[in-house]
Amino acid sequence: MSKAAAPPIELASADPSIAQEMTRWLSHLGAERRLSPKTLEAYGRDLRQCLDFLCAHWGERVTLSRFAALEATDIRAFMAMRRADDIAGRSLMRALAGLRSFGRFLEREGKGKVGALSAIRAPKVAKTLPKPLPMASAKRLADADERAGEERETWVLARDAAVMALLYGSGLRISEALGLKRREVPRPGEGDVLIVTGKGNKTRMVPVLQNVLALVQEYVAMCPYPLPAEGPIFLGARGGPLSPRIIQLAMERLRGALGLPDSATPHALRHSFATHLLSRGGDLRAIQELLGHSSLSTTQIYTGIDSERLLEVYASAHPRR
Repeated sequence: MSKAAAPPIELASADPSIAQEMTRWLSHLGAERRLSPKTLEAYGRDLRQCLDFLCAHWGERVTLSRFAALEATDIRAFMAMRRADDIAGRSLMRALAGLRSFGRFLEREGKGKVGALSAIRAPKVAKTLPKPLPMASAKRLADADERAGEERETWVLARDAAVMALLYGSGLRISEALGLKRREVPRPGEGDVLIVTGKGNKTRMVPVLQNVLALVQEYVAMCPYPLPAEGPIFLGARGGPLSPRIIQLAMERLRGALGLPDSATPHALRHSFATHLLSRGGDLRAIQELLGHSSLSTTQIYTGIDSERLLEVYASAHPRR
């Protein structure tokens, strides 16, 4: 059975031809580029906002031919309007990326070339370093006994500890950990790698520590629901797939118990994995592979953190101090 076509988009600020191409563009991004639903939603929202602005800016509904004739001043005016609304640089950069993607789509479909979009420089984005946790704190987050006072079933506490151990022990994204199938996680002593499906449906091989596998097996032994080989290994309280929000809430409770800052999130465990490996002499390219980063520049943000640590060591230990 063929997949049903997406319902047509209705736009008050643009004529039906733009709405039709926008529908086809978003469908293409979802089916061919495999962009996430959240990214598609953001791209669609950004394009709507641009069309609404252009309609008011020009005093008429936007047509395909008029959109193709966009000038750089039109785009700059739109970006200035968004910046005036205190929109962050990353959001502006995403909006420009979405508009360029739509322009390229129109060009491929023979609906006009929006040359002005390529003439606009992407806004500068301030680089923010991730905030890793101290090693001792990262280890404690994977200890179910830290939450022993909570009125929660023992298997739930064991489950959460196993998930956090995977985030820190193997540097997984939370979606990657919760996407693991039972058959993909070896028993202790029967394997030491995981095949993880990451962004863009790309798979990679990551090592997993035996003590992490022991925590996972401990949870599996306690879980009251069946765990078939092809099903998810981590289940929610009612037996369905585990939601990332549940792990985020568990982390929030632990933050209070351990006196950790708000920056201590599940994703911070992945940052901690990378930073702690680098500080112990890990190779940057190897860490890039483990994290599943497509670009080394993404991984290089951790060198900034490591440099701070090295300067501290230098200042405290150099014999000429």
